[in-house]
Amino acid sequence: MSALFNFHSFLTVVLLVICTCTYLKMQFPAILEQKTGFRGFFWKAARIGRPFHPFGAQLSLVISKPF
Repeated sequence: MSALFNFHSFLTVVLLVICTCTYLKMQFPAILEQKTGFRGFFWKAARIGRPFHPFGAQLSLVISKPF
């Protein structure tokens, strides 16, 4: 089933995008400097990920458990 129609999969994809963008922003800051356009979406995800980091780590452990 597509991640758009399964809520658990959708949350997993969103969490992975936020965590990946935050990691890339910390390792390679020049990649996500542009705040508009296509890269702007990933810049915003990285911006959300900085204060979200402790909660995101715990949430990723909870989501990884199968139901």
